[in-house]
Amino acid sequence: MHQKPDSPFAFKVFPSPNHGERKDGKTANSIILHYTGMASAQGALKWLCNPISNVSCHYFVFEDGRILQLVPENRRAWHAGASNWHGETDMNSISIGIEIVNQGHEGGSPPFMQEQIAAVIKLCQDITDRWHIPQERILAHSDIAPLRKQDPGELFPWRQLHECGIGHFVVPEPIQGGRFFSQGDKGAPIEALQSMLALYGYGLDINGVYDSQTEAVIRALQRHYRPEKVDGIADHSTITTLRNLIRALPIQLYA
Repeated sequence: MHQKPDSPFAFKVFPSPNHGERKDGKTANSIILHYTGMASAQGALKWLCNPISNVSCHYFVFEDGRILQLVPENRRAWHAGASNWHGETDMNSISIGIEIVNQGHEGGSPPFMQEQIAAVIKLCQDITDRWHIPQERILAHSDIAPLRKQDPGELFPWRQLHECGIGHFVVPEPIQGGRFFSQGDKGAPIEALQSMLALYGYGLDINGVYDSQTEAVIRALQRHYRPEKVDGIADHSTITTLRNLIRALPIQLYA
């Protein structure tokens, strides 16, 4: 591995052996944000660099904002796993993965450090500029693997990133009463909801049944875009926020 980081904001290369060629000539068009979800930064770093783990990422962001590069950007790091976004199931081949040190849900959901978030913003700005990554393709791990993953979680400050030009975002619709859909519901309204989720990018079956997969996708949407209440129920706030996100996409994506 080359010894100079691809990004000027990474202070050092700390190479992981866990990477390969991006498949079928694909290049990065997405950024996936993760939390480490482990008790310590050093434990997470060792695991991401352990050849038996079969996991890695391109960048690793400490609580104090220091950034390490583990895998060259032009290589396929192993961070996304089984995933789906707009029908692409090999997200590793088209993305750059950033691991953010945080114990996550199992560690009590501690807040992200401001120095850390400032570093993530600078790193994402640099990567998006060099790779021409659209803002709507800066995603949570939970967006692309909603049945398996929760990270970086509902406490991650997506709005702050958006205010710095990073990521797709709309102000969430306020939570209020009204009709809602939940697991077990069936029919044309559920099929329409699933179609909207798929149009935005989420991977799910459009079958007209509010099943466990649909509930998981709604939770992922809420974690990223309506974090005040993450319950997997498609209430008026969630559905309206989804509709506004679709309307805010570049027109060619859904025309």
